[in-house]
Amino acid sequence: MSGPAQAPPGAKPPRLAGLTSGRRTKWAVLALWIVLLAALGPLAGKLGEVEENDAAAWLPAGAESTQVVELQKQFRAEELAPMIVVYERGTGVTAADQAKARADLGPLSQLPGAEAPQGPFPSKDGKALQTVVPLHDEDMIKAVDDARALAKRGPPGLDAHVTGPAGGGADMIKVFETIDGFLLMAAGSVVIVLLLLIYRSPVLWLIPVICAVVALAMAQSMVYLLAKHADLTVNGQSAGILTVLVFGVATDYALLLVARYREELHRHEDRHEAMAFALHRAGPAILASAGTVALGLLCLLAADLNSTRGLGPVAAAGVVTALLAMTTLLPALLVIIGRWAFWPLVPRYDAKYLEPGSHDAEHGVWARISRLVSARPRLLWIATSVVLVAMCFGLTSLKADGLSDAGQFVDKPDSIAGGEILAKHFPAGSGSPAVVIGKAGSAEPLKAAITGTSGIAEVGPPATAGGLVMYEATLTDRADSKAAQRTIERLRTTVDAAPGADAKVGGTTATTMDINQAAVRDNKVIIPIVLGVVLLILIALLRALVAPLLMIATVVLSFAASLGASGLIFQHVFGFEGTDAGFPLLAFIFLVALGVDYNIFLMHRVREESQSLGTRRGVLRGLTVTGGVITSAGLVLAATFAALVTLPLVTMVEMGFVVAFGVLLDTIIVRSLLLPALSFDVGPRIWAPGRLARRHGADSADESKVLQPVG
Repeated sequence: MSGPAQAPPGAKPPRLAGLTSGRRTKWAVLALWIVLLAALGPLAGKLGEVEENDAAAWLPAGAESTQVVELQKQFRAEELAPMIVVYERGTGVTAADQAKARADLGPLSQLPGAEAPQGPFPSKDGKALQTVVPLHDEDMIKAVDDARALAKRGPPGLDAHVTGPAGGGADMIKVFETIDGFLLMAAGSVVIVLLLLIYRSPVLWLIPVICAVVALAMAQSMVYLLAKHADLTVNGQSAGILTVLVFGVATDYALLLVARYREELHRHEDRHEAMAFALHRAGPAILASAGTVALGLLCLLAADLNSTRGLGPVAAAGVVTALLAMTTLLPALLVIIGRWAFWPLVPRYDAKYLEPGSHDAEHGVWARISRLVSARPRLLWIATSVVLVAMCFGLTSLKADGLSDAGQFVDKPDSIAGGEILAKHFPAGSGSPAVVIGKAGSAEPLKAAITGTSGIAEVGPPATAGGLVMYEATLTDRADSKAAQRTIERLRTTVDAAPGADAKVGGTTATTMDINQAAVRDNKVIIPIVLGVVLLILIALLRALVAPLLMIATVVLSFAASLGASGLIFQHVFGFEGTDAGFPLLAFIFLVALGVDYNIFLMHRVREESQSLGTRRGVLRGLTVTGGVITSAGLVLAATFAALVTLPLVTMVEMGFVVAFGVLLDTIIVRSLLLPALSFDVGPRIWAPGRLARRHGADSADESKVLQPVG
């Protein structure tokens, strides 16, 4: 290979790049990682202890529902979650059924964290009973499981379920508790299978997997420490994304480095020198990639939602640890093990690989694709753009206005089934009341305002503390419905008008509303910030303006197309009711940051080759020599995120699908066809206003005659 892509014979290896793979320093690097793993590794298993999966913990401090949560502490030291046991008999509740419900009161009061049960209350139609058990947070899952076992031991024909905020919270927590272990196994299995297929070696796959596991342990330890001591909000979703993200990006970086290392082993007899040159050449692209993803994720710190803001440092920690492991531990292990790690396809030193164009023959498929790009560049980029724009029309099917409780689960857990029965026989908002807190001196006007609000079924007795009064108002509609949110909007308006009350409205429905409103605000604020940060990184890396702008434009188009296609599939194939309000922003962060990744890998190599070959020939050479490894990296990342599709939570399924689909779309269409064809068509002007554009501008006419790769 010619130009800066290869070192002249006898060149000394770069000193900085050789630090992790030197004859002595490789052992120091390995020892350092062993010490870090021994010291911090045990903390990784404690990450679940600091997760906060309740909706209130996700809200910003300024949200009205958050203020209500804080004010409620004056009425009771600890927030209680109502657990509702609902009994139903379609033909009407019998005397035996009533006796069963009353007999359950004693055992229910003995559940972990339970206060005195209230009820059982009969429904107006005489077909159901409900008992309300206030629960403290501790041991909620055990209390709910025990209540279910107790309630279901009733007379034949009596149907019993446990629902309410405590029942739904327990079901959600149980799902999150199983996510980490399942995803680690699923993502690890996918990576192992793909690496075996890519490397065709029984040994080589193991080294990147070991490094990825170490990176994940370090990332989880860092996140645990941040959550414990820096007030970082971590939930099951962010912890799950951390697992697949670390495995995905770590394997990507390994594929890029190992591919370059294999090239250099053909050119250097000493494997330590080969690794030093491989790190020197692949390192800038990997570092720029990791920097782009990490800084893009850290832009989430500008979010109002605690859950979104917390995801930024969580995921960024994963990217940084993956970068460190794959640029220090992986090179050290590879040179320690030696060339036989590639067995049976061991790369041997051969002087012919020092000749210009010697490497192209190894990339027949991508040589043919590059000829396609050079033959009809304008037709190719216009056609692919039209296809992507057509996919964007699916955005009209994307309903990103939040999910109901039932819509959050792929299946129907007991709490959802119980909620449906409760809504059928009682006021639909039972168990999840709106909470209104105002000044005690205005208690009567405040109650009148609440009672006079359309959508309020009943108002409970007042509770007073610290000069405040609190009312709990039962809604006529289900707490997770759009109708209930409209009632909260009306309620906030009417209590604001209550003279001297200075009232705030909170509760389950208000919390959901405030989350959705904060998510809409975050979408508008963060997306432009991310685009600006990514653009600046690309400008610094490529020392040009036109190329970064084109890269950003293609990735944004790919994102919109992926989101449009996903919207159609979610609605018409999966049958989901919609997406979480924060879904578009998270999809944008991952697809734009990860999509730019592959364009960075391509265009960094194109720029490297263009310095000696000219831009158009450099585009073809860059596409030819990077096509296989970047496509492999895209397949690995897409497959690891696809593991999220197997989870029982709709938000995780949607996130896994859109990222997997978007990465494949970006890898196969944008990076392989659209961007190379566009770059080839634009020619040297793509590096404007940099020196490279001026250097090769005079050769533009000659370059336009290039119809095939160099070699």
